[in-house]
Amino acid sequence: MTRTIPDMNTVALAVTDGTLHFELSLAHEVFTAAPDGVTVPWYDVTVCGPVAVQVGRFRLEPDLGLDRLRHADTVIVPGRADIDEDPPADLVDAVRAAHEAGARVASLCTGAFVLAAAGLLDGKRATTHWAHTEALAARHPRVEVDPDVLYVDNGSVLTSAGKAAALDLCLHLVRLDHGASIANAVARRLVVPPHRAGGQAQFVTTPVPAQDDHPLAALFPWIIERLDQPLTVEDLARRARMSSRHLGRHFKAATGTTPLRWLLTQRIRHAQELLEKTDDSIDTIAASTGMGTATTLRRHFNRTVGVPPDTYRRTFRSRPR
Repeated sequence: MTRTIPDMNTVALAVTDGTLHFELSLAHEVFTAAPDGVTVPWYDVTVCGPVAVQVGRFRLEPDLGLDRLRHADTVIVPGRADIDEDPPADLVDAVRAAHEAGARVASLCTGAFVLAAAGLLDGKRATTHWAHTEALAARHPRVEVDPDVLYVDNGSVLTSAGKAAALDLCLHLVRLDHGASIANAVARRLVVPPHRAGGQAQFVTTPVPAQDDHPLAALFPWIIERLDQPLTVEDLARRARMSSRHLGRHFKAATGTTPLRWLLTQRIRHAQELLEKTDDSIDTIAASTGMGTATTLRRHFNRTVGVPPDTYRRTFRSRPR
């Protein structure tokens, strides 16, 4: 059974004793409150677990039992406090059953150990908090553990790194379901950057330094205002008044990637918003984003987002705006 993205309306948060309250609260905040002005149907969120669970220092009474996970479109497994203990068998069984029933399953932080125990990560790339990637790889050798990414999207199975990376993955899910504009609105409501370096090929995203005194603080908005222009590394270095090599070092430290890769990501992001909000032709959007030709835009867009621009537009323009 496979569910299509437009049907992804119900979200179940899986909790048991030892669930980390930060990741649970973060996911609950993202999926329960639609940003102002959004008219599309939002998520119906339930907390599923035993009769009462200990979440950090708090006692929590879930809405429904773990057996109800299999009825959800998306199942979120927050992190667990003790990774040295095997995750509860009833949780593992319920998550496996939900995936077999067609649910999209995502783990936050050390919740990846639950997905791995359920066999959902076998033969797949996955991540977790950097402090526990070695343990995950040692305990589950069939999992390809990547310690250098914020999240990994395998389609129906997703994993995130630790703490704040859980927010990156939650915003990624909103972006998949509702498009870049609405995901950006959620990020603005939460007062966080909408895009950070996720590492996953389908949605590679990069941050912008928040400090006003950062050496590149003035450069980033300057670039964003000129995405329609054929910028080079030399152009950026000249604007920043530093050598190309020095610019590259600052870019790597601030965004985790190179200037040209970051620039390409911003062009793709701008193309997504234009595809969602305008009726501009692919040629016009290619020019507006500095891609030059429709062929170039289609090649980079397909490689980065995973679908051609026309398909992306049909998906997100067909929803109620």
